[in-house]
Amino acid sequence: MVSVRNISVSFGSFDLLSDISFLINNQDRIGLAGKNGAGKSTLLRIIAGLQGTSTGQIDFPKDITIGYLPQQMKVNDTTTVINEAITAFSEIMGLAEEIEKCTVEIGHRTDYESAEYLRLCDHMIVIEERYRMLGGTNYLAEAERTLTGLGFDRKDFERPTNQLSGGWRMRVELAKILLKKPSLFLLDEPTNHLDIESIQWLETFLSGYPGAVLLVSHDKAFLDNVTTRTIEISLGKIYDYKVSYSKYIELRKERREQQIAAFRNQKKMIGDTEKFIERFRYKATKAVQVQSKIKQLDKVDRLEVDEEDTSSMNIRFAPAPRSGTVVVEAENLSKSFGALHVLKNVGFKIERGEKIAFVGRNGEGKTTFSRIIIGETDHTGSIKIGHNVTAGYFAQNQDELLDENKTVFQTIDDIAKGDIRTKIRDMLGAFLFRGEEIDKKVKVLSGGERSRLALVKLLLEPYNLLVLDEPTNHLDMRSKDILKQALIKYDGTLIVVSHDRDFLDGLVKKVYEFRHNRIKEHIGGIYDFLRKKKIENLKDIERKDKAKSETLQTGVSSNKQKYLEKKEYERNLRKLRKRLEDSEKEIEKLEAEIIAVDKAFMEPGNNSSTHEKDYLRYQDLKEQLNDEMNNWAQYSEEVEVFLRNNN
Repeated sequence: MVSVRNISVSFGSFDLLSDISFLINNQDRIGLAGKNGAGKSTLLRIIAGLQGTSTGQIDFPKDITIGYLPQQMKVNDTTTVINEAITAFSEIMGLAEEIEKCTVEIGHRTDYESAEYLRLCDHMIVIEERYRMLGGTNYLAEAERTLTGLGFDRKDFERPTNQLSGGWRMRVELAKILLKKPSLFLLDEPTNHLDIESIQWLETFLSGYPGAVLLVSHDKAFLDNVTTRTIEISLGKIYDYKVSYSKYIELRKERREQQIAAFRNQKKMIGDTEKFIERFRYKATKAVQVQSKIKQLDKVDRLEVDEEDTSSMNIRFAPAPRSGTVVVEAENLSKSFGALHVLKNVGFKIERGEKIAFVGRNGEGKTTFSRIIIGETDHTGSIKIGHNVTAGYFAQNQDELLDENKTVFQTIDDIAKGDIRTKIRDMLGAFLFRGEEIDKKVKVLSGGERSRLALVKLLLEPYNLLVLDEPTNHLDMRSKDILKQALIKYDGTLIVVSHDRDFLDGLVKKVYEFRHNRIKEHIGGIYDFLRKKKIENLKDIERKDKAKSETLQTGVSSNKQKYLEKKEYERNLRKLRKRLEDSEKEIEKLEAEIIAVDKAFMEPGNNSSTHEKDYLRYQDLKEQLNDEMNNWAQYSEEVEVFLRNNN
């Protein structure tokens, strides 16, 4: 589908990408791998047509469409969430206007036998067919499904976009890209601003998508669940693996071992050759051989070895002073921001040595409660911090506490004690501060760099309670592994807010789910919790089991019972689907009426009383449409739950 041919990108004498070529085929699911700065985001921008190359070209089919999501973008729209989302359907809305225009023109004409009239009718048939093919009859419902999947509540749909945080605004942009259904998705860290539920929804969407996907992500579980091919960028070259990310890691290790062996062999050969040249350089009898050896060295293509894997580095948190048995205890704790209730009558107990994950949709109170624990925000109700508890907190604003006039190295050197002082450079390198970067002043660091530095600083301070809010956001895979291993060995109490399932797997033994102003405790790891979440509507399951039991007691044969259950299942499913279809038809009817009223507003010669009637009618239709959309969402969910619970 897309052919990347001999692409090179150079900055002065530095080659970021060097003569790379590969194909993106229909329905490919490709993950781009490589360390930070390897050129992954650059390659996405090149394919998206937003950046040029030094050499090479990219060939596209004529009819290809591309949906590109960058890591950061600036948007200045002043509309609502739902109105911004449906801008993805600009072609559909344009067709609707054209259909309306043709309908009016046909209605006013009487030259039924003329060639022009027949051409108009043919055009009307073509655009109506295109409108239906693009899903014009239910595009609003599709937009709402996508927004809901990405974590928006229905009450958020009419919210002005200029009131959204950067993370939620990125979700709107992602929704627009998904709704456009391009031939090729180019997604740069699409999970950065998503919670676990939204990430799982996106995984399902991308896995079943009929087009191609090329993405960059530091979420290992997401990559494994979506991609089936991995392209690694390393030292300007690419290595193409027809496997998912986890399998690629195994194959990469084998390749690196081969690289090291070849590098050592070449190094030995070069060393032996240079010794020969040095030894016999001035001997006339060896002049021909010396020149031959010099030419041989000039022709050698010097091998390079990928950066050393530091994931096995033995980094530990500072020993935690012993605290009391109960570390945090809350009773009837509540928190509101004006009329918005975030937490309501929450109560639980955290004991020494527990490692707990806070999970839930964004906005459910995870960060708020983390800040309550460390005393950074007020609340009602009771929260008690245990005896001798010293808390270390990592948040997105943690970088504000750093001394801007110190260098990266000084920031860590000032608090490092004992043997760890000999590993400062290794630790900084593990968290992406390498070479001359350790001599940078804190004040010139980016936000992500400051967050990583704050994390290294936290490693060295003697806390017995760590509260980490999204600590992996600015880390690559290797850095995340190092942090995870250090936290596993940490002997204090840990609370971590994260949407990274692979990071949480094997680290936490208990999950606190934040939902609907409450906190629910789940014993077990993150995947135990996610498995439990798949079981919905337990009361319905109990009711079905009870009904089966009562029916079996009547002595009806097993085969007959299965037949009756199947008939009952089909009858109930038909009933649910019929209600859903009726709702979709009603939505289509109301949307058509709204378009008609919109048109009436534009009619010349309407007096003020006509405008007032149209306006009242318009408001009434909008309310009806909103109610019916709510009904549709409920009916749709009931169908999905019914199918899940009966399969």
